[in-house]
Amino acid sequence: MSRKQTTLDRILGHLDDLDNVNLTALVQRLARERRLLETVLHTIQDGILVIDTSGIIQYANEAAGQLIGFNPEDVGKAVLWKMVPDLARSLDFSVKGTLSATEEGQVISREIELSYPDHRIVRLLMVPLFEHVATSEQGFAIILSDITESRESTEELIENERVTSIMNLAAGVAHELGNPLNSLNIHLQLMKRKMEAAQTPEDIQRLSKSLDVCLGEVGRLDGIIENFLDAVRPREPDFQELSLLSILEEVLTVQEEELANLNLEINIQSDDLMPPVLADKQQLFQVFFNIIKNAAEATEAGGQIDIRASKDDTHVFIQFKDTGSGIEAGELSKVFQPYYTTKSSGHGIGMMIVQRILRSHGAKIGIDSKPGVGTAVTLQFLRKGPRRKLLHVDSETVPEDHKIS
Repeated sequence: MSRKQTTLDRILGHLDDLDNVNLTALVQRLARERRLLETVLHTIQDGILVIDTSGIIQYANEAAGQLIGFNPEDVGKAVLWKMVPDLARSLDFSVKGTLSATEEGQVISREIELSYPDHRIVRLLMVPLFEHVATSEQGFAIILSDITESRESTEELIENERVTSIMNLAAGVAHELGNPLNSLNIHLQLMKRKMEAAQTPEDIQRLSKSLDVCLGEVGRLDGIIENFLDAVRPREPDFQELSLLSILEEVLTVQEEELANLNLEINIQSDDLMPPVLADKQQLFQVFFNIIKNAAEATEAGGQIDIRASKDDTHVFIQFKDTGSGIEAGELSKVFQPYYTTKSSGHGIGMMIVQRILRSHGAKIGIDSKPGVGTAVTLQFLRKGPRRKLLHVDSETVPEDHKIS
């Protein structure tokens, strides 16, 4: 991608034409502008980092240094992924998967939890920098905003909203129960009258049809009640050592016929020797089932769902990526709200249940979506018995598979 030529570019292009006096004046001017810029950047309370494609820090203001424990002497040597492993895990999937969009200027946004040097919750924005000044290669600017205090101050509000959501959920369930109950009542009364007067095969056939309707409505009621109870009265997980891929295979076996009828292609990729996690099998089955079902219903016939399993030293990742209709940016924040759905027949609590189960497992979920392109849902689980990394900064080159390319 070409870059618009700046005033500085034009000046540098004529360096050979400058005499010693003008060259000295130019150097002094650039030095003054650099000091002014650094003063402004160090005054800003948000952390500002500039990294190259290998994650090596080329610049960090004072706020960034305090947030991640960065020593200014390590500029050009410290690898960001080694200093902030949580940041590496958060960005690895996203940047590799959406670099084409990043090249168009898309900003990546995440919330991450830092444990060193202090426990902080940080909102991250990552912006591509084309033709990085220091390396003449693509680089990235990272803006870190400390939202720990605001997050803590809203916990009470979140709890109140949770109670309100449950009340709204209960009201919605009560409303949904009304229609099938009314239908059941009518057909049961009709059945009673027909049973008293049934004499011909036609009467018996009509009676059988009414019975089928009642059974169908009972099944629908059972589904509504089960979803309601899962949302408002969560069961404590029964943690066991499990393979996420084994659970995934069971879910796909159950959904095989439905996915085949929708003419969807399912592709699965996995790292070798995926480690186990401690989880509740039934609850994770529900998580995978809901996510795949949502992806399938959002994808037209002939589309595909790519499932990728990966790992690092401390986590296991499962990513579901579809080629469906996608979600508007303004709607992403509503995905986990009760009764939010884009489907005419959906109850709108599937993703709410997914989020609740993942929270009880200490797992995280991230959603990236683009209308007309599709949606990627990434789950992050803590692997069983993770090894602890030493928070040591050196100039060792980051491994190839962790580069942003």
